[in-house]
This record gives sequence, C-alpha cells and structure tokens, in this order.
Amino acid sequence: MSEEAEYILDRRRMKNRLNKWRFLTILVGFIAVLAFIAIDKRLASKLGLTDQIARIEVSGVILESKERAKMLKQIASDKSVKGLIVRFNSPGGTTTGGEALYTNLRKIAKDRPVVAVFGTMATSAAYMSGVAAEHVVARGNSITGSVGVIMQWAEVSDLMGKLGVNMNEMKSGNLKAVPSPFKPLDDAGRTLTQDMIDESHKWFVDLVVERRNIQPDQIPGFMQGRIFSGRQALQYGLIDEIGSEEQAISWLQKVKKVPSYLPVIDWSEEQQQTTGIFGRASIYLAKLFGFDFQALVQSYSQSGLVSASQNGGLISKWRP
Repeated sequence: MSEEAEYILDRRRMKNRLNKWRFLTILVGFIAVLAFIAIDKRLASKLGLTDQIARIEVSGVILESKERAKMLKQIASDKSVKGLIVRFNSPGGTTTGGEALYTNLRKIAKDRPVVAVFGTMATSAAYMSGVAAEHVVARGNSITGSVGVIMQWAEVSDLMGKLGVNMNEMKSGNLKAVPSPFKPLDDAGRTLTQDMIDESHKWFVDLVVERRNIQPDQIPGFMQGRIFSGRQALQYGLIDEIGSEEQAISWLQKVKKVPSYLPVIDWSEEQQQTTGIFGRASIYLAKLFGFDFQALVQSYSQSGLVSASQNGGLISKWRP
C-alpha cells in the first residue's frame, strides 16, 4: 500500500474516533442535564417540563403593555401553569391600562385559579385589575380602594396673556380639542368631559360590584373614591383575607387543590423576547450569570411615564 493511501486511512480512523468521542460527550452532557432537571424541579418548571404556580409582579404606574399582554397570553396557554399569583404594588395608572390587565387576568381565571396579593399599595386601576382574581389578599396596612376616574390638564390662558402670546385656532366643531390648555373650559366642554368621566366611573363601579358582590351605598366614601386600609377593605368586602403571599399559596392549595409540592415560578415580560424551552433556558442561564432582564425591562417601561401622562386620557390613579 502506498504511503498516500496509508495516510488517508489513518485520517479516516482518527476522524471516526473523534466522532465517537464527540457523540459520547454530547450524550453524557444531555443525560447530565436531564438528571439535573429531574432533581431541580424549579429549573424543570422554568423550562416548561413540569407543573408550576406562576407569579407576576405589577408595580409602578399601570399602562397598556404589549409585552405584558403577550406574557399573560402565554401563561393562559401554558398547561404546566396550575395557578397564578399576581403581586400588586401600584397606585394605579391609565383606565385603559387597568382595563386591559383586568381583561387578560379574567381570561386566565376561566380555567385556573388566580389570586391577587396587595403590597404597600393597590389603588384605582391597580385595584380594578386586582378584582379580576378569585381571591384577594392584602396586608392590614395596605392602601387600596380609590375607585374612581380623573382627568387633569393645565390651563395656561392667563399666563399666555401676560406673556403677550395669542393662540390662534380653527376647528371643525365647538367640541373639537376640548378640554384645551389654551382657553377656559366653557359649559358645553365641561358637560362633555364630566359625562365621559361619569360613564367611565360607572363602568368601574359596576365592575367592582359584580366581582366583589358588594353594595356600594353601604360603604362610606366608596362612590367618592376614598382609600381604605387592608383591615377596612376586609370589613367592607373589598378584599378576602389579611396576609401575604403565604396565605395566597395556602388558599390555592386548600381551596383550589393545587398540589403543595409545585414550585412558584416568576414570569416576567422579557420572556416574550424568546419562546419555547430553549428561550426560557437562555433567560435562566442569563440570570445565573448575573444579568437581570426583569430589572432592565422595568426600567425601560418606567422611562415612558412622563410622556404618557402628557398625552392626556382618563387616569385611575391615587396620589397622596
């Protein structure tokens, strides 16, 4: 046999040996990962391989959020999720933001239990969203309630006059661009604005009455938008229990028969950037190396609060 032929055969044998070792290495690694997942139920739940209790955080000002809507839709379709805990620490936000969150939570609640946990504050649009849950838990000193709607704008016509600035305007009808910061509100504009606020307020009240089975005229200050402590809210039927997440989990286990061994898994809006097992795994590994997607997303979303408030619209938010 020629030296060239012998060289070719040696190369082939070496390549075959390398391929065998590569295959064995991959196989051992795969078995090790499966064994780790089997031992670590929390990781297995993160990867969507075992059942879980999902948990989400609603904090800061509540705005409409495509990422949150996607997350809740994914939770609704994930068969491994056997219950949902929603932790609130929010003064409220836009009325449409609260409505959207409420609607998405009710979709989840159709076929699995949802429990809300109120922290320091869950008022206005946050309370609106919270009543989507079947069970509401709050601390004794949580601030909640403030069922109402507000619309605010600055009126600077006097200031413009002092500065010698005139605002010229041509519009298709006398109710177009009402209310306006550039002129005092006339009777027609005031009636129009108040009618819209009253209609939205009625919708809000009816929603709470339906979900909490209460008589609003029997709760002092309820129709006027007052706030309540957790203890007061329990007294008037606005919440179900005084406590924390521990009581929420206990309710899921005792009342809804959710298995006690299921881990509680945090879901966050950045998970919508990736889907499936490998997508969730990449987020988990990123957190192992110290990169917190959730903090980044929260910081980004809060950066738009000022511009959102300047765009106007109906607001359901309590301000101390």
